[in-house]
Amino acid sequence: MGRSAIITRKTKETDIHVELNLDGTGISSISTGAPFFDHMLDAFSRHGLFDLTIRCAGDTHIDDHHTVEDVGLCLGKAFLQALGDKRGIRRFGHAHVPFDETLVRAAADLSGRPYLVFRADGMTGQLGAFNIELVEDFFQGFVNTAQCNLHVILEYGRNRHHVVESMFKASARALREASEIDPRNPHVPSTKGSLES
Repeated sequence: MGRSAIITRKTKETDIHVELNLDGTGISSISTGAPFFDHMLDAFSRHGLFDLTIRCAGDTHIDDHHTVEDVGLCLGKAFLQALGDKRGIRRFGHAHVPFDETLVRAAADLSGRPYLVFRADGMTGQLGAFNIELVEDFFQGFVNTAQCNLHVILEYGRNRHHVVESMFKASARALREASEIDPRNPHVPSTKGSLES
């Protein structure tokens, strides 16, 4: 199946199934019970060119927190598994993504060391039924299990929908670049010879 992974996770709060192909064309099938989150994950798939299937049954009658965080954990785990030994990857990736008045910068290092820098001052409140603060929780969950370093920085922006969507698109493009195979380097891109934690 190439660089792909299937992850399942079931707790009292969520029941999740994720299928990921890093070398896809951006085809997605997403159903989490949180429509705005589905829209963001579809953008992540499309702009990362990751084929992505996500099914989540969660306790969204309470709120979306468990669903968003646990999907981040599962997607990160799938990402790490699909990368294998990371031999031949570019390792680093970055992107600037504009959306009308908004500009977001993202940078990724598939280093084996989980660390998130998330800067988006003033981005709180609701987008419809979706709590914007959950965006950081998603990326933190992803980083923890993908074992990568990810910086997501809002340069400027007014419309919160534009800001969040730019964050997902920029992160996807940075991760796409970082995970791509570099034809000039068949080795693990590290002086240590390993990109494991």
